[in-house]
Amino acid sequence: MDEEISGINVTPLVDITLVLLIVFMVTARIIDREAIAVDLPKASTGASEARVFAVGVDASGGASVDGRVVDDGELARAAERAVAHDKSVRAVVEASRSSPHGAVIHVVDVLRARGMTRIAFAVERAEP
Repeated sequence: MDEEISGINVTPLVDITLVLLIVFMVTARIIDREAIAVDLPKASTGASEARVFAVGVDASGGASVDGRVVDDGELARAAERAVAHDKSVRAVVEASRSSPHGAVIHVVDVLRARGMTRIAFAVERAEP
């Protein structure tokens, strides 16, 4: 009854490898990388990078777009222009730690009403 094993079943190994590959592919987009400042060369055939629409909310609840203070109408028009230029534009809300919650939600509501669906919140990395 001491039979010699003549082959190895590699199916479980392949299954585990494919699952790990899928997990790494999905999480690779989420990983935050530190960037090194470099002077990039210019090319006429190069593709543009993803456009980011930066919205700030200060401690008093005031909004700013790309560093310029705006009211609700200007915020809405700027968001409409950004969406018209690029449907996949990403909005990043940079709210102060002491910003009123209602003001941040209002900014998000204005952005979503103008067609922005990709909204993120900027944070600072905490030291462990």
